[in-house]
Amino acid sequence: MGFPEIRMRRLRRSATMRRMVRETTLRVDDLIYPLFVRAGQGLKQSIPSMTDCYHFSPDRIAEETARVADLGIPAVLLFGLPAHKDETGSEAWAEDGVVQQAIRQIKKRAPDLLVVTDVCLCEYTSTGHCGVIRNGNVENDATLELLAKMALSHAQAGADIVAPSDMMDGRVRAIRQVLECNGFDGVAILSYAAKFASAFYGPFRDAAESAPAFGDRKSYQMDPANTREALREIELDLEEGADLVMVKPALSYLDIIRRARERFDCPIAAYNVSGEYMMLNAAADAGLLDRDAGMMEMLTSIKRAGADVVLTYFAKRAAELLRRRA
Repeated sequence: MGFPEIRMRRLRRSATMRRMVRETTLRVDDLIYPLFVRAGQGLKQSIPSMTDCYHFSPDRIAEETARVADLGIPAVLLFGLPAHKDETGSEAWAEDGVVQQAIRQIKKRAPDLLVVTDVCLCEYTSTGHCGVIRNGNVENDATLELLAKMALSHAQAGADIVAPSDMMDGRVRAIRQVLECNGFDGVAILSYAAKFASAFYGPFRDAAESAPAFGDRKSYQMDPANTREALREIELDLEEGADLVMVKPALSYLDIIRRARERFDCPIAAYNVSGEYMMLNAAADAGLLDRDAGMMEMLTSIKRAGADVVLTYFAKRAAELLRRRA
């Protein structure tokens, strides 16, 4: 049978019909909202390179996360900007560090909101690199102990999920071991398992003040051309104890998300990164497309590729729109 007996448009005739047969649904429960915590007090400073994003001091961030929780968004991801940086990034694991303070404030105000913390040294080191530098190179094994200390300090402050984003080999195992040995076996690990050396991180690096002082990160972040390597990275992180895995960025790597979804039976996250976010905002500001329609199409494409969780700076705007549509 063919046309006219088969008419594909029959199931597109009305909004209700389209909603009933929709294959992919974006939900508020799918979203994680990234936030930037900066040393200081009383701060809510706009970030020029990222539309509608801010630096919050630890004493102000609870106000924002309370609004996030009210929208039904289940989790936030915290990035820290310390007062001081050094070669090893020692403020990353300080008990009174900016992220550690923020976790405690958030848990007082919104105890049911999941707090995910970025575990990486790039925002804390004077070099801007994600690990210890020796002879001009990022030293993998020497970095693992520091990442584990950082993750443990976040767990001690009350984090629900720690998210290593450094791309050092073996860091998931190192973090899992230190969490288990210190009684934090219930803290989950969301591994940035397939994190590519992407051109789309520019606005974030400005916001997090984390651009490398020399060289680049191509010796530890992945080559954008590689698929099989990404799947191997994911497999290794799961073997080391990751509970969730991430593909980053999302839009240029939808094929990686799909391949991972087909191969692994674990929650898969995808990061709709700052460059993707600002491309859409720039086009909308220029009047070239509808911001909300473009946002929902973008986020739905990430879900359709196979992501269970989407980390996005659009989370609040998307949650508000989804609530209006409900």
